[in-house]
Amino acid sequence: MSYTSLNPATGHVIATMSCQGPDAVEDALVRATATYAIHQYDSFATRGALFEELAELLERRLEALAALIVSEVGKPIRQARGEVRKCASACRYYAAHAEAFLANETVATEARTSYVAFDPLGTILAIMPWNFPFWQLFRFAAPALMAGNVAILKHATNVPRCADAIAGLFRDAGFPAGFMQNLYVEHEAVEALIADPRIQAVTLTGSSRAGRSVAALAGQALKKVVLELGGSDAFIVLADADLEAAVEAAVASRMQNNGQSCIAAKRFILDRSIADAFLEAFVARVEALQVGDPMAETTDIGPMARADLRDTLHEQVLRTVQEGGRLITGGKALAGPGFYYAPTVIGDVEPEMTAFQEELFGPVAAVSVVQDVDEAIYFANRSRFGLGGTLFTRDRARGEMLARQLQAGCTFVNAMVRSDPRLPFGGVKESGIGRELSHFGMREFVNIKSVWVE
Repeated sequence: MSYTSLNPATGHVIATMSCQGPDAVEDALVRATATYAIHQYDSFATRGALFEELAELLERRLEALAALIVSEVGKPIRQARGEVRKCASACRYYAAHAEAFLANETVATEARTSYVAFDPLGTILAIMPWNFPFWQLFRFAAPALMAGNVAILKHATNVPRCADAIAGLFRDAGFPAGFMQNLYVEHEAVEALIADPRIQAVTLTGSSRAGRSVAALAGQALKKVVLELGGSDAFIVLADADLEAAVEAAVASRMQNNGQSCIAAKRFILDRSIADAFLEAFVARVEALQVGDPMAETTDIGPMARADLRDTLHEQVLRTVQEGGRLITGGKALAGPGFYYAPTVIGDVEPEMTAFQEELFGPVAAVSVVQDVDEAIYFANRSRFGLGGTLFTRDRARGEMLARQLQAGCTFVNAMVRSDPRLPFGGVKESGIGRELSHFGMREFVNIKSVWVE
C-alpha cells in the first residue's frame, strides 16, 4: 500500500509516498509522549501565540495551499481559498476563547472548595478524510491542541501532500516537534495505534463503515472516540418559502466541493404547491454551472476526487432511475481526462429508492414531492443519517419549531448548513458520535475532573 497524490482534473499521478514502518510509528509515539509530558501545562497564552502564528502562516501561504488542495482534491480554487481562510479563523477563535471555555467551574458543596476542572488527555489519533483535507483536520486540532493535547495525523491516502503541508505548517509556526505529526501508515498500523496505550483517544471523519470499525477498535481498547460520519441532509422547501432564496441556497449547498461534502443538501423535499416552480428554477441554475478546470476562477464544478468515487455515484444514479426515479438532467460521466461528472438532478424520488437511502457523494440532487409539512418532516427523518437539515419558510417561528423536529445534529432555517467554530458540529443516528467545534467540541478531548478540597 502507498499514498498516491493524483490530480483529479487530469488523472495524472503527481507523487507517491511509501508507507512508513513500525520504527517510524514508534518514533512518532515517543515524540508525542515526550512533548505532552513537557508541554501539557503550558499556559493558554503560550499555546495561543503559536496558533496566532499558525493563522498568519495559513494566510501568507494562501495561494500555494489552495492550489495544493485543488491539485489533490479537484475543488474549485475559490472554494479552496475559503477552506484555508476558515482554518486560520478557527486557529484565532480558539486562541482567543480556549481559556474561557476550559476555565474551572465552581460548584457549591459543603466542601471548602469544589469545582470542575478540564485537563488534557494526551495523544489523540486523528483519522482524516480527503474532501476538506485542511479544514477537517484544523476543526479538530485547533480546540484539541489548545486544550493541551498533542496529535498524530493519519490522513486519507489520496492527499499525502496536503498532510505533509499541514505537518510543515505546525513545524514552521514554532510548535514543538511532537505536537502534530503526520504518518503514512497502512490500516493494520492504525489498528495497532488505536490499541497502543500511549494513544488516549481517537477522532475520525469518514464513512459510517469506517466509523463502525474505529468505534469497535476503540471500544476494545476503552478509548474515547468522536466520529463525524456520512450524511444525507434533507433540504425542505415549504409552500410559503422565498423560492429565489431557496433555489440559490439549494444549488450552493448541493454542489459545493463538487457535491462531495458530508453536510451538502442531498435530498430535496418540496411541497407540492411550489414543486414545479422550484424545480424549474433549480434545474436551470444547475445546468448553468460552469464545469471545468478547478484552477480557473470561473469554474463552479471541478472533477470528483477519484475514478472509483465517480463510478460509485454513477451506479447509484442508474439504480435510482431503474427504481422509478426520473432523470431530469445530467446522469453521466463527462468525456475527456479527469474524473468529471455532469451536475445531475433526479426527480420523483421515493423513500425506498437508492438516492434516498444512500449518501450521494457527488454532484447529484434527489428530489421528492410531498403533500404538506407533516409529510415533509416524515420524509426528512426517514433516513439512517442525521447530520444536518435545512428548511425554507417565510414563517420563521414555524420554521424554528419544525427545525426542532428534524433528527439531525444541526438544522438551519432559511440558510444552507455549514460548520462554524462558534457552534457545535456533529450528527445523530449513523452520522456520528460526539461533537466538534464550539466549547462542546473542545471538551470532548479533556478529562472532566471533579476537585474537592476540605
